[in-house]
Amino acid sequence: MDKLITILILTVVGGLIGWITNILAIKLLFRPITPIRIPILNFEILGLIPKRKKEIAANIGEVISNELLSMDDILEQALNNSNGENFNSYIIEKIKAIINEKLNIIPMPFRMMASPYIDEILNKEVPSALSEITADLLIKAKENVNIQAIVEEKINELDLEKLEDIIIKVAKKELKHIEILGLVLGSIIGVLQGILVIFL
Repeated sequence: MDKLITILILTVVGGLIGWITNILAIKLLFRPITPIRIPILNFEILGLIPKRKKEIAANIGEVISNELLSMDDILEQALNNSNGENFNSYIIEKIKAIINEKLNIIPMPFRMMASPYIDEILNKEVPSALSEITADLLIKAKENVNIQAIVEEKINELDLEKLEDIIIKVAKKELKHIEILGLVLGSIIGVLQGILVIFL
């Protein structure tokens, strides 16, 4: 009976140690936010994420830019065929409205006669003109917009406590699993220690 109690105690102690250790390890990812110096040891304690925030921001920016959301992807989505056709139609209708407004002094019969020719010119010229403008915009956008730099800057601007909240919210389930894993592994080690203490 005493042997069983010994194993049980070591199991509980081992589980608690494993659980608390993993909780502390997770906390130390974020805390302390500001450096704590130990003068005698000449040692500084700082959370991993606060310490390497700039490096983390740069790596996230690079991954998003290269693997997830490149400038080419954004522009392709914004200027796909359906969007392009809608944009062409919108511009043509706006030009027609302006022409009708400016030419209202011209008698209606003449405007009706000219309307098919105006429509033909607009339908022919507007898409090609917009294609040229779009091509120029694409080149300028690729040259001037840096997804990686934008993401990196936004992360660096985040308050560390806000960044902590975001990470915990996103990885809450996984972090809880890590805590439970510490409890399980600690308990297993406690059982093994109990067996070794009793039989050796």
